[in-house]
Amino acid sequence: MRIILLGPPGAGKGTQSERIVGRFGIPQLSTGDMLRAAVAAGTPVGREAKSIMESGGLVPDAVVVGIVADRIDEPDARRGFILDGFPRTVEQAVALDRMLDGKGLSLSTVIEFKVDEDALVGRIAKRAEETAARGQPVRKDDTPEVFKTRLEAYRQQTAPLSAYYAKAGMLRTIDGMKPIDTVTDEVMTLLEAHADKAPSGAA
Repeated sequence: MRIILLGPPGAGKGTQSERIVGRFGIPQLSTGDMLRAAVAAGTPVGREAKSIMESGGLVPDAVVVGIVADRIDEPDARRGFILDGFPRTVEQAVALDRMLDGKGLSLSTVIEFKVDEDALVGRIAKRAEETAARGQPVRKDDTPEVFKTRLEAYRQQTAPLSAYYAKAGMLRTIDGMKPIDTVTDEVMTLLEAHADKAPSGAA
C-alpha cells in the first residue's frame, strides 16, 4: 500500500499518518527526514544534497526523487509507505511516477483532506491565544499571519496536484473539518477497501 496524503498545513495529515502507520504497519516517509538520513549516511545522493544545502540552494527534484528511491528500497518500506511532504509539485509527481514505474511499482491511492481555510486560520489563532494565555511562547509558524502565507504557498504550488491525481483517477477526498476520529474512520474504510481488492503481495 503506497499512499500520498494531500492537504494544506493544519489539515490533519500528520495525525492521520500516525494512525495509518499504527493500523497497517507501513512507514511514514518524510522528505526532510530522508534528506537528513541520506546526508548522515553519506550516500551518493546524500553527498550531492549536502553540498547543495550547504551552499544555501534548493535541493532539485532529481535529487529528492533519488533519495525517495533509495528509501523505498529499504526493508521496512517493502509492504508500502506513506509519503509526507512529497510530491509538492506536479513536476515532482511526474518524476515520482516514473521512478516507481522503473521499480515495477505504482501508487495505491492519493487522499486529499478538504478543509475550510478560514476555519483553519481561526483554529490556529485560537491555539496561539491559548498558548500565550498559558505563558508559553507561540511558535513563529503558529501565528495567523505566517499561517496565511503558508496556505497561499500551498494553493499556488501544491494544490495543482489535486487535478493531476484526479485526472489519473487516483484522488479520493475526505472532509478534513470533521472530528478527528470521524476522519480516521473514513480514511481506514477507504484504505481497507483498497487492501481487500489488492492482489496478494501487491498492497
